[in-house]
Amino acid sequence: MYEKSFTRGWGFQYLHNHQPTNCVALLTGSLVLLNQGFLQEAYLWAKQVIFILEKSMVLLKDIKDGSLNEGVAYGSYTTRSLFQYMFLVQRHFNISHFNHPWIKQHFAFYYRTVHPGFQRTVAIADSNYNWFYGPESQLVFLDTYVMRNGSGNWLAEQVRKNRIQRGPGAPAKAQRWCTLHTEFLWYDSSLTPIPPTDHGLPTLHYFEDWGVVTYGGALPAGVNRPFLSFKSGKLGGRAIYDIVHEKKYSQWIKGWTNFNAGHEHPDQNSFTFVPNGVPFITEALYGPKYTFLNNALMFSPATSETCYKHWEGQVTEACNSKWLKYKNGISADCRGQVIAALEQSGVVFIRGEAVHAYNPSLKLKSSQRNLLLLEPQLLLLVDQIQLEEDSPLEKMSAFFHNTDVAFEETTKDGVNGAYVQQKDGQYTMLWMDDKGKSEKGSMAFKAYPRGYSYNGTHFVNVTTTLRYPVTRTAYIFFGPSVEIQSFSIRGDLDRIDVFLSTRENTYTVYLSTGETSVKPLFAMVLANHQKIVFDKASAIRDVSVQEARDYVSVVEENLQHAKPVFQQLEKQILARVLNTDNFRKTAEHLLRQSDKRKTAEAIEKFFSVPLQQNKAKKGKKGKGDNLKVSNSLPNIFAQIEQTEKRERQKLLQLRHDESSDEKSGNLREIFDFVDNSYVKQEQGTNKNVKHGYFKPGTTVRSTAQSLSASYTRVFLILNIATFFFLLALQLIRFQKAPSLHAQRFLYAVLLLDSFVLLCLYSSCSQAQC
Repeated sequence: MYEKSFTRGWGFQYLHNHQPTNCVALLTGSLVLLNQGFLQEAYLWAKQVIFILEKSMVLLKDIKDGSLNEGVAYGSYTTRSLFQYMFLVQRHFNISHFNHPWIKQHFAFYYRTVHPGFQRTVAIADSNYNWFYGPESQLVFLDTYVMRNGSGNWLAEQVRKNRIQRGPGAPAKAQRWCTLHTEFLWYDSSLTPIPPTDHGLPTLHYFEDWGVVTYGGALPAGVNRPFLSFKSGKLGGRAIYDIVHEKKYSQWIKGWTNFNAGHEHPDQNSFTFVPNGVPFITEALYGPKYTFLNNALMFSPATSETCYKHWEGQVTEACNSKWLKYKNGISADCRGQVIAALEQSGVVFIRGEAVHAYNPSLKLKSSQRNLLLLEPQLLLLVDQIQLEEDSPLEKMSAFFHNTDVAFEETTKDGVNGAYVQQKDGQYTMLWMDDKGKSEKGSMAFKAYPRGYSYNGTHFVNVTTTLRYPVTRTAYIFFGPSVEIQSFSIRGDLDRIDVFLSTRENTYTVYLSTGETSVKPLFAMVLANHQKIVFDKASAIRDVSVQEARDYVSVVEENLQHAKPVFQQLEKQILARVLNTDNFRKTAEHLLRQSDKRKTAEAIEKFFSVPLQQNKAKKGKKGKGDNLKVSNSLPNIFAQIEQTEKRERQKLLQLRHDESSDEKSGNLREIFDFVDNSYVKQEQGTNKNVKHGYFKPGTTVRSTAQSLSASYTRVFLILNIATFFFLLALQLIRFQKAPSLHAQRFLYAVLLLDSFVLLCLYSSCSQAQC
C-alpha cells in the first residue's frame, strides 16, 4: 500500500473519499509497527500519510462552508476516515486540526441536509438515500472535539432513533457497524444532547462552495414540514474549481489530475421537493451520469456527439463510463451559479443560471431556473431559456424524478400534469408555457444497467417548443392539502407574470427576468393583500478565496512533529541495551523491513560506522546521566530518514518508467518532497554525536557498502568471462567428445555457472553497482 500511494489516484487526488480511507489504513499499520519497535517501515508509512493528508487539510481551508463536493453520502465516506486521521495525529504526533475553519462549519453539512424525520438526506451526486457511513460517529466527534455544545450528540441521537432498519434507506451490511467503535471512543457523555437554537423552524441555508441551497433541514416529520433543495455550482465546488482554473497551490496542483469529480452528476440547476417530509421530486441516486437522470434540462437538436440521438445534455455527461466527464475540454469548465437565495415572510425565492453547463455550440444565452416556495406544500418553478439569434435549438425537455413511486397522468381544466400516490394522498404537478400551452408529458421508468445498487427511477418528461429570443415554462408542485382552482401565465421580454389561486389563497407572482429591467427586483409576490419583494441588492456575489499563505511550510512544519516521536522511541529502546550483547539484535529489530534484503543492507550500513560504546558508570545514575547516555547513542533515525528518501526516489522513478514523460513530470513535482530539517550524523569513533544539515537528494553510503558493491561487480565480470569460455570450449572441443560423461559434466558446470551468474546479477542490481 505504501508503494501504491505513489502511483494510484488516492495518493495524489485530494479531497476524495479513497484518499483518507487508504491513508488511515496505512497510518494504523504504521502505529502498530511503531508500538512493536519496527521504526524503519513505521516511519516510511507515517511520513507518507502525513505528507498526503496535510496537503488535504491545507486545501480544505479554501472550503468555507464545511461541505464536500462528493455529496452527503460520499462525504460521510470521506469523514469516516478523515476524522480518524485528525484524532490519531493529535494523539500520537501532537498535530491538531480541531480549530480548522472547515471542520468548524462541517456540522451544517449534516444538519442542513437531512429531510424532515431524520431518515433521508439530500442525494446530490452519487448517493444512497442518506449516509454511507455514520453519521453518528462523525457527529459525536464534532461535538467532543470541535463544538462542545451538545448539538452533535443531539443530532446523532435523532438519527439513531429514526433510522430505517429495513427497506430503502436502511444501512448496508458492510456499512452498518464499521463506525461503531469510533462512535464509542469519541462519545462524551458529559455533553448533554441539546438541539441547535433554530431547531423546529424551517431555515434557508446556502453552501456557497458546494453551490447548494437547502430549506427546512432537520425538521420533525409532519404536515407542512417542507424540505427544498437546489443545486447550481462549479464543477468540484468553488474551491477546487478555482484552484484548478486560477492555478493556485502550483507547487502541488497540476490541474484536474489532482482532483476527482467522478462521483458528481450533470445536475446544474437541479432541485428536489419534499413537502410534509414525503419525497415528491427526488434525485435519481447512484446511477449513470446522464443529464435526464437529474431534474435538469436537455435540448434538441444536438450540435455535437451525444449520449442520446437528437438530444444534448450538460457537457459533463458521460456516455460510456460510470464516472462523470470532467478532466478535459469544455467539460473541465462546467459550472452553474446560484444568483439569489432569499426568504421573506415564509416565502422562499431561489434563482440559478446554468448556461455554462451546456455546449457553447447550442448558442444558449441563458438557462435560468426560478423557484418560489409559496406555501409549505406549494412550489412554483419557472424555467426561462434565452437563445442567441443564430441558435439551432428547437425544443427543450425538463425531467422530474421519483425513485420510489411511479408518476400517473392527470389534467386540470385543460392543463396537463402528473401525480404520485402516497400514503397521505396525491402529490401533483401541473405545467404551462408562456403562451398558455400545456403539452402532454410522458411518464416512464429508467432501469439502471448491471453494476449499480439501484434498479432505476421513475420520471416525468415535459417537452416545450422553443421560440426566439425567450421561452418560459411554469410548473407548480403541490401536496394533498392544497387545492388548485386556477393557474395562468403571461409575459414579455423582461417579465413574466404567474396567476395562481388555491381554495384559501390567491397569488400573483411577478418575475423580472430581463437584463434591462427597470425595477431592481428579482421578484414580487402579492399573496392575498400582502406584498413580498425580493430585491436584487441581495444577489449572491461570487467571491474567490485567496491561496493559503506559506502552504508548503505548513505541511513541512507538521511533518517535523512526527520525528521526535520516532527519535525518542529509538533512544528509549537503545539506551536499555547500549552496552549489552543485545545491542546489535535490537538495532536490527529497529531497522527491520518486510524485505529481508533491504533489512540486511540497512543493518550493514549502520554497523559499518564505528559505534560509540561508552561503559556505563556503576551504581545509580541521575537524570542528567541518562540524558547524556541518550544523546551519545548512535543515530539509527538518520539511517531511517535516508532510507525513506531513497525509497521515495525509487518509487517516483518507477512511476516515471511506467508513465508518459508528461505525466511522470507532474508526479515528480507533486511528490518530490524536500526536507531541510536537521539530521544527526556519526562523525568519528570516540566523539559525541554532532548535528548538521542533511542535503536533500544526496545518498550517504558507507565504506562497507561501497566495497561490497565493488566485489560483486568484479565477481560478476569474472563469472561472465568464465561462462563464455566454457561455452566456447563446449562448442569447439567437446562437441564430438567420445565420452558421454564428459559432455554431461560440462553441461552441469555450465548450468551451475548460469545460476551463479543470475545470483550475482540480482545482487548487483539490488546494490546498484
